[in-house]
Amino acid sequence: MNEQLLAIVQEWRGPLLLAAQVLAILLGAYLLQRLVVRALTRLGGRYPLPPELLLPVRGGIRWLILGGALIMVLERFGVSAAVLWTAISGFVAVAAVAFFAIWSVLSNLLCAVLILMLGPFRLGDVVELVEAADKPIVKGRVIDINLLYTTLEEVAEPGTGALVQVPNSLFFQKAVRRWRGGDLHFLNQNLQEK
Repeated sequence: MNEQLLAIVQEWRGPLLLAAQVLAILLGAYLLQRLVVRALTRLGGRYPLPPELLLPVRGGIRWLILGGALIMVLERFGVSAAVLWTAISGFVAVAAVAFFAIWSVLSNLLCAVLILMLGPFRLGDVVELVEAADKPIVKGRVIDINLLYTTLEEVAEPGTGALVQVPNSLFFQKAVRRWRGGDLHFLNQNLQEK
């Protein structure tokens, strides 16, 4: 009987020790988190610290302690912290690049909707994007408006037929001059005089 009990204890010693370590880590993290929150509450009561400052600090420290405890638990199960950190940082880097790329696309889509709904210019109008200090960037007749670009046919040099695709978001970042399609005879006269 003693030999069977000793064999069972030998068999379950590793998993039980692992479970005890995990429980000790989680209990230690919980107690540390409660101790820090209590210390911050006392600090806030003693000194006139605004609650808008203490609330995010408490949350940040709580997540930091729980994250550290999670890493320690995963190390007990054989997951390397270096591998975990590499995976997380790689994911964050890819997410940041993807967010930046999608942000410009979404910005152009939203600006296209605003252009089509508000109608700051229409097909056939001549528009000119102007930089600060009245420096023209591009000038042309609007020949197409799609979800990402507005296509302009340059009017600076008549007959060249050069097409310029301007991102829609640029129309909301720069000053825009506009001549309606019916007012083009006035613009053509000004071009001929130059």
